[in-house]
Amino acid sequence: MHQFRRSLVSLLQARFPLLYIETFEEQRVVAEIAAAATGLTVPRAVWQWSATQGLSREDGQPERNTTEPAAMLGGVARVRERSVFVLSDLHAFLGDGTRPADPHVVRALRDLVRDFRAGESARTAIIVAPLLRIPSELEKDVTVVDFALPDELTMRELLDSMISHNSDTVTIALGKSGHDRLTKAALGLTLAEAENAFSLAMVNGNTLDESDVEVVLAEKAQTIRKSGLLELVGTDVRLDDVGGLDVLKAWLGKRADSWLAEAVAYGLPAPKGVLITGVPGCGKSLTAKAVAAAWGIPLIRMDIGRMFAGLVGASEHNVRTALATAEACAPCVLWVDEIDKGFAGAGSAGDTGTSARVFGTFLTWMQEKTRPVFVVATANSIENLPPEFLRKGRFDEIFFVDLPSPGERQAIWQLHLTRRLRGPAAGMALTPTLTHDLATASEGFSGAEIEQAVVTALFDAYSGRRPLDAADLFHAMENTVPLSSLHGTQITALREWAKLRAVSASGLEIPQQDW
Repeated sequence: MHQFRRSLVSLLQARFPLLYIETFEEQRVVAEIAAAATGLTVPRAVWQWSATQGLSREDGQPERNTTEPAAMLGGVARVRERSVFVLSDLHAFLGDGTRPADPHVVRALRDLVRDFRAGESARTAIIVAPLLRIPSELEKDVTVVDFALPDELTMRELLDSMISHNSDTVTIALGKSGHDRLTKAALGLTLAEAENAFSLAMVNGNTLDESDVEVVLAEKAQTIRKSGLLELVGTDVRLDDVGGLDVLKAWLGKRADSWLAEAVAYGLPAPKGVLITGVPGCGKSLTAKAVAAAWGIPLIRMDIGRMFAGLVGASEHNVRTALATAEACAPCVLWVDEIDKGFAGAGSAGDTGTSARVFGTFLTWMQEKTRPVFVVATANSIENLPPEFLRKGRFDEIFFVDLPSPGERQAIWQLHLTRRLRGPAAGMALTPTLTHDLATASEGFSGAEIEQAVVTALFDAYSGRRPLDAADLFHAMENTVPLSSLHGTQITALREWAKLRAVSASGLEIPQQDW
């Protein structure tokens, strides 16, 4: 028996009068409720209500004149047998922050709670809705029940069922590995969304194989995008594409496959995540993309600014929804870019309280999460983050990314020039001497500034319709004022902070000099 059904059975046996289940999966939750109600020691009848069909007993005809909620609740109160009432559209009459709840509906629900508690027959009303809307008058009367998205076992059963029903018309070329990857790719979707994704994969060439994982991930990206809270980011960046940062890359490499059953049997906990701070443009965000690709798991981007909404309580609800979605997609990498801007000022005198509550929700989740969601948070201005965010235990490690060393600059020049020297631009010999000279001339440059110098030099060469020349690169650097020259004081302060609180991502001693 699934965890939800066990919890529901306990609540029904304890005669809780009013439950609220927030879910988009109405059909699946109604089936679970029916199974729980009929599986009790003394089974209960199941009634359903919707604004279009009215109130009806399971497999029965709708009661007349029960489409209006107040009339329906009056009819529910007159039922004396042991019953469970599933109310599908009632949330539309309970207010939404811009308009108040219908007072007749609220009063009828409170009367229903009173009658159910005092009645001889065990009866429970269950509100099923995609949104959580509980008027303050009902807060003490209603119990919220969690209904999780389908787990891996449920997805596997769905896929097996669809394969069985379509094996005559679709060529199945899935091994155990492909079957597992396809199942895991669908995590985070509702059962109906997963069925649509699997169906699309099957009709795509009338063949189902491991390559159809991309079809399922594309459908997942569409679903996550519709929520407006998270974004599934496609990436083909490898860790080798990140110049330097050898200590950070080695640390991440050791934690690959740490979410597998083999790691659990070894006694390893799932890693919590890493906070990467340092000088802008030095590879923090690129590393987040690279680790997801290297580990072969989805990369989900969380924009803290999208979490905030104007309605009271909506921001906290958005965060909980986003984090629940990320957990349903596990194993995955949750990338929170520039987290210092999202939580700047949380709990300060200028905060109205919303930022502090959102921050508290995120902080609690990081501390208590058990699903393998690896958080990669990046920050430029560490002083803007609340101190409790940086204490040991929130993240597995805090890394400081400094301006690249001479050796790292040489590797970065090599990477970008190798990637872009093709076609008409090719012709320049990419020798160790050249990359050494470029690295020496670009002291104080970040990785992003080196990349931009390459792009600028290519534009100069393209304007003359000629191959790229080393002189173009040096000219581009001469016309670039690096960030280290403009904000030397801030970089020095950041280095001073990092000496005692962070690990150097490159393994080099954090320098002390000003720029």
